[in-house]
Amino acid sequence: MEPNDAIEVCHLADPAATDALGRRLASRLLAAGPGGALLLLRGELGTGKTSLVQGLAAALGIAEPISSPTFALAQHYDTDAGPDAGSAALVHLDLYRLEQGASADELFAQEEEEARSLGAVIAVEWPERLSFRPQGAWEVDLTHPESGEGRLARITPPGFTPPRSLPGAPR
Repeated sequence: MEPNDAIEVCHLADPAATDALGRRLASRLLAAGPGGALLLLRGELGTGKTSLVQGLAAALGIAEPISSPTFALAQHYDTDAGPDAGSAALVHLDLYRLEQGASADELFAQEEEEARSLGAVIAVEWPERLSFRPQGAWEVDLTHPESGEGRLARITPPGFTPPRSLPGAPR
Protein backbone atom coordinates (compact mmCIF):
# COMPACT_ATOMS: atom_id res chain seq x y z
CA MET A 1 0.00 0.00 0.00
CA GLU A 2 1.40 3.39 -0.99
CA PRO A 3 0.94 6.42 1.30
CA ASN A 4 -1.88 7.80 -0.86
CA ASP A 5 -3.86 4.56 -0.97
CA ALA A 6 -7.17 4.15 0.80
CA ILE A 7 -7.54 2.70 4.22
CA GLU A 8 -6.54 -0.97 4.57
CA VAL A 9 -8.55 -3.29 6.81
CA CYS A 10 -7.08 -6.59 8.01
CA HIS A 11 -8.52 -9.45 10.02
CA LEU A 12 -6.02 -10.63 12.62
CA ALA A 13 -6.89 -14.15 13.73
CA ASP A 14 -4.43 -14.32 16.63
CA PRO A 15 -1.42 -12.60 18.27
CA ALA A 16 0.89 -14.07 15.60
CA ALA A 17 -1.12 -12.30 12.89
CA THR A 18 -0.95 -9.06 14.87
CA ASP A 19 2.83 -9.48 15.21
CA ALA A 20 3.05 -10.09 11.44
CA LEU A 21 1.13 -6.86 10.75
CA GLY A 22 3.66 -4.97 12.88
CA ARG A 23 6.46 -6.52 10.82
CA ARG A 24 4.78 -5.45 7.56
CA LEU A 25 4.25 -1.91 8.83
CA ALA A 26 7.96 -1.57 9.68
CA SER A 27 8.98 -1.28 6.02
CA ARG A 28 6.37 1.40 5.43
CA LEU A 29 7.53 3.36 8.46
CA LEU A 30 11.20 3.07 7.48
CA ALA A 31 10.32 4.46 4.05
CA ALA A 32 9.38 7.73 5.80
CA GLY A 33 13.04 8.72 5.67
CA PRO A 34 15.84 9.55 8.06
CA GLY A 35 13.78 11.73 10.44
CA GLY A 36 11.91 8.78 11.88
CA ALA A 37 8.23 7.92 11.63
CA LEU A 38 5.16 8.11 13.84
CA LEU A 39 2.64 5.32 14.43
CA LEU A 40 -0.52 5.94 16.46
CA LEU A 41 -2.21 2.85 17.91
CA ARG A 42 -5.81 3.02 19.06
CA GLY A 43 -7.88 0.28 20.60
CA GLU A 44 -9.41 -0.89 23.83
CA LEU A 45 -7.44 -2.91 26.34
CA GLY A 46 -6.55 -6.33 24.94
CA THR A 47 -6.89 -5.50 21.25
CA GLY A 48 -3.23 -6.20 20.49
CA LYS A 49 -1.47 -2.82 20.46
CA THR A 50 1.60 -4.17 22.26
CA SER A 51 1.63 -7.34 20.12
CA LEU A 52 1.75 -5.15 17.04
CA VAL A 53 4.66 -3.15 18.50
CA GLN A 54 6.49 -6.43 19.24
CA GLY A 55 6.33 -7.35 15.54
CA LEU A 56 7.34 -3.84 14.55
CA ALA A 57 10.35 -3.96 16.88
CA ALA A 58 11.47 -7.35 15.56
CA ALA A 59 11.38 -6.03 11.98
CA LEU A 60 13.34 -2.95 13.04
CA GLY A 61 16.16 -5.19 14.27
CA ILE A 62 15.41 -4.94 17.99
CA ALA A 63 16.09 -8.21 19.79
CA GLU A 64 15.21 -7.30 23.39
CA PRO A 65 11.75 -8.19 24.72
CA ILE A 66 9.06 -5.56 24.19
CA SER A 67 6.50 -5.00 26.93
CA SER A 68 3.78 -2.43 27.39
CA PRO A 69 5.17 0.77 28.91
CA THR A 70 1.92 1.43 30.81
CA PHE A 71 3.67 2.16 34.10
CA ALA A 72 6.95 3.53 32.72
CA LEU A 73 5.04 5.59 30.10
CA ALA A 74 7.98 5.39 27.65
CA GLN A 75 10.49 2.73 26.63
CA HIS A 76 13.46 3.25 24.33
CA TYR A 77 14.90 0.39 22.28
CA ASP A 78 18.06 0.42 20.19
CA THR A 79 18.47 -1.74 17.13
CA ASP A 80 20.92 -4.62 17.21
CA ALA A 81 21.50 -4.31 13.47
CA GLY A 82 24.04 -2.02 11.86
CA PRO A 83 23.06 1.54 10.91
CA ASP A 84 22.70 0.66 7.22
CA ALA A 85 20.76 -2.56 7.74
CA GLY A 86 17.34 -1.00 7.10
CA SER A 87 16.68 -0.78 10.81
CA ALA A 88 15.81 1.92 13.31
CA ALA A 89 15.57 2.55 17.02
CA LEU A 90 12.12 2.54 18.61
CA VAL A 91 10.46 4.80 21.16
CA HIS A 92 7.30 3.18 22.56
CA LEU A 93 4.84 5.39 24.47
CA ASP A 94 1.74 4.40 26.39
CA LEU A 95 -0.43 7.39 27.32
CA TYR A 96 -3.17 5.35 29.01
CA ARG A 97 -2.48 6.63 32.54
CA LEU A 98 -2.21 10.29 31.49
CA GLU A 99 -5.74 11.61 31.83
CA GLN A 100 -4.75 15.28 31.48
CA GLY A 101 -4.18 16.29 27.87
CA ALA A 102 -1.41 18.70 28.90
CA SER A 103 0.56 15.88 30.57
CA ALA A 104 0.19 13.62 27.54
CA ASP A 105 1.13 16.49 25.22
CA GLU A 106 4.26 17.28 27.23
CA LEU A 107 5.47 13.67 27.33
CA PHE A 108 4.75 13.24 23.62
CA ALA A 109 6.64 16.44 22.71
CA GLN A 110 9.71 15.39 24.71
CA GLU A 111 9.78 11.86 23.34
CA GLU A 112 9.01 12.90 19.77
CA GLU A 113 11.89 15.38 19.78
CA GLU A 114 14.29 12.71 21.00
CA ALA A 115 12.94 10.10 18.58
CA ARG A 116 13.29 12.46 15.62
CA SER A 117 16.87 13.32 16.60
CA LEU A 118 17.68 9.59 16.68
CA GLY A 119 15.79 8.84 13.46
CA ALA A 120 13.70 6.43 15.55
CA VAL A 121 10.23 5.13 14.92
CA ILE A 122 7.83 6.29 17.63
CA ALA A 123 4.83 4.11 18.44
CA VAL A 124 2.15 5.70 20.62
CA GLU A 125 -0.54 3.68 22.37
CA TRP A 126 -3.64 5.63 23.47
CA PRO A 127 -2.97 8.75 21.32
CA GLU A 128 -6.54 9.88 22.04
CA ARG A 129 -5.16 11.17 25.38
CA LEU A 130 -3.38 13.93 23.44
CA SER A 131 -5.20 17.24 23.08
CA PHE A 132 -4.26 17.33 19.37
CA ARG A 133 -3.88 14.96 16.44
CA PRO A 134 -0.21 14.64 15.40
CA GLN A 135 0.43 15.32 11.73
CA GLY A 136 2.22 12.90 9.43
CA ALA A 137 1.33 9.78 11.41
CA TRP A 138 0.37 6.31 10.34
CA GLU A 139 -2.68 5.23 12.34
CA VAL A 140 -3.85 1.77 13.30
CA ASP A 141 -7.22 1.24 14.96
CA LEU A 142 -7.61 -2.21 16.52
CA THR A 143 -11.07 -3.51 17.44
CA HIS A 144 -12.82 -6.69 18.45
CA PRO A 145 -15.15 -7.74 15.58
CA GLU A 146 -18.79 -8.50 16.33
CA SER A 147 -18.07 -12.19 15.75
CA GLY A 148 -15.74 -12.06 18.75
CA GLU A 149 -13.03 -13.89 16.83
CA GLY A 150 -9.63 -12.29 16.42
CA ARG A 151 -9.18 -8.57 15.83
CA LEU A 152 -9.73 -6.07 13.06
CA ALA A 153 -7.00 -3.58 12.17
CA ARG A 154 -7.82 -0.44 10.21
CA ILE A 155 -4.65 1.15 8.84
CA THR A 156 -4.58 4.77 7.69
CA PRO A 157 -1.46 6.20 6.02
CA PRO A 158 -0.28 9.76 6.70
CA GLY A 159 -2.18 12.45 4.86
CA PHE A 160 -5.10 10.19 3.93
CA THR A 161 -8.29 12.16 3.51
CA PRO A 162 -11.50 10.18 3.12
CA PRO A 163 -13.21 10.89 -0.21
CA ARG A 164 -15.97 13.45 -0.05
CA SER A 165 -19.44 12.18 -0.62
CA LEU A 166 -20.96 12.97 -3.99
CA PRO A 167 -23.63 15.65 -4.23
CA GLY A 168 -27.01 14.16 -3.46
CA ALA A 169 -25.47 11.06 -1.82
CA PRO A 170 -26.81 10.09 1.60
CA ARG A 171 -24.67 11.24 4.52
